[in-house]
Parts: sequence; C-alpha cells; structure tokens
Amino acid sequence: MLRRWSNARPAGLCDPRVNPGCPAAGDWPSDGRLRLLSFNIQVGISTERYRHYLTRGWQHLLPHPGRAGNLQRIGALLGDYDLVALQEADGGSLRSGFINQVEHLAHLGAFPYWYQQLNRNLGRLAQHSNGVLSRLRPSLLEDHPLPGPPGRGAMLLRLGEGPDALVVVMMHLALGARTRTRQLAYIRELIGDYRHQVLMGDMNTHARDLLQHSPLRDLGLLAPQVEATFPSWRPQRCLDHILLSPELQLERFEVLALPISDHLPVAVEIRLPNAPEPRRTAVVTRPPVGGLA
Repeated sequence: MLRRWSNARPAGLCDPRVNPGCPAAGDWPSDGRLRLLSFNIQVGISTERYRHYLTRGWQHLLPHPGRAGNLQRIGALLGDYDLVALQEADGGSLRSGFINQVEHLAHLGAFPYWYQQLNRNLGRLAQHSNGVLSRLRPSLLEDHPLPGPPGRGAMLLRLGEGPDALVVVMMHLALGARTRTRQLAYIRELIGDYRHQVLMGDMNTHARDLLQHSPLRDLGLLAPQVEATFPSWRPQRCLDHILLSPELQLERFEVLALPISDHLPVAVEIRLPNAPEPRRTAVVTRPPVGGLA
C-alpha cells in the first residue's frame, strides 16, 4: 500500500535499544496515564535572538562546551515523562563531540528504551536524527523516511495490542507546504487502521492547517494547545504539536517555558483507552522537574 512513496532509505521494522540499568514499566502504564513530551532540541544549541542563527551558526558544524550543559538541562526535564519525541538530535558526530544525543538523553532521563532515527548522514560532520525515549516497552516500532527530499522522517510506535492499542507517530515535517502535504498523506495511511492515535513533533505549520486543510482532516483529531512555540525567546508561531484522537481523555497540557533550543517543548498527559480509574486512597506524587505542573 505504501510503495507509491519513493525514498532511497526503505521503511521497516526496528528494535528499540535497551538501557539495561533502567527499570522498565511494562507495555502499559499501571495507572492508565501517559505523559508525553515533544521537543526540537536543535542539537543542544541555545538560541536566544534571531542574530544567534548567524553568530552561533558555526555550532551546527563544530563542538561547543555549552552544549553539554544544555543537554543536562534537557535531561533533567525528561525525567517526568513516559514517552518523549526528539527532533534535531545528533547521532554522534564532530559537532556533538561524537556523543549520540538520543542515547545520552535516554541515560540522563533513565529511559529503558530508546531509538535513534538517522535521517541525514553526513558522516563525521553531522548525524541529523529524530529520537524516541520510552519507559514502556513498545509492541511495535517502525522507522519511516518521509516523502520529499531526503532528510525527514517519522517513527511509528505502538503500545498494547488489539482494538485498544495506542499508535504514536513522531515526526519532523518539511518546511514547504506541498512536501508537507505529501508527508501527512503518508502518515495518514500509516495510522488509518488504528482507533487511538497520537501524532507529535515539529510539524512546521499551525494546528488549523493540520486539522482542517491537510490529509489528516477526516480523522477528527484534537489539538489540546495552540500556544506559540517558536521562536523560544519570543514565541509567535505554534509549530510543535501533540495531536490526539477524540477517544483519548486529556488530563493536562502545557507549553513549557524552557528556552534552551529555538523551539519550546510541548507536553500532554492523557488517560489511555479502557484505563482503570485511579484509586483515591493512595495518591503518589512526583516532585516536578520542569514537567507538567
């Protein structure tokens, strides 16, 4: 069904990498709640003004000591989430000090499962990647290059089995509207057989375009937040999204005021389908570490 989309790198099943020292939470959260975060981390570069794209642009090619501190701050944020989508991560090249940033953040956030999707391989110079970090064991993980010029990708992750399985697609879409439409049509085909859907990532367009004028428009998806996420120092455009199918119960959502990258991270908490009601007699709270308040 998907052969119409041509790309040099084929789509395929993949296995998540495992951090053996991190305890896993099984394949379904025991309390029925799932905390999700999407963050374009701009390879750990801190951008605070438009002029920094010029004055700090060299950091996209060469290492910089401040990058390690930025990754530490991001790692501290991630500890409060169950499933994280990363965009603009480096898979281990000169500019990142040959550190796989997806793997590094998986260790900092104590995630037992992670996967790096390499979308543009420039050898020792750059390893342009998306990443997924998960506390839950996926029942399926797929790597999909997206239509259009090479360099954009999506990852499909499934939690659970059967009609109540949850499919999550994490993506970084193109800047151009025509290419983005082709990419969304491809993603629409991927998720068409699932009832419970989450789409998350840097989608490079506004929620109205996604929900009303794209190939996703017939799915009835909801955009919990429409607050601006870009640029991080003075947000004016809402480019980063976590879209939900209407059967998923929204508990909380937030755009986090954490201007490390040029994008702000977005977070939601949802209740999964057919999840048991929480017990009212024993409430365990986790100290906030930059997460949902």
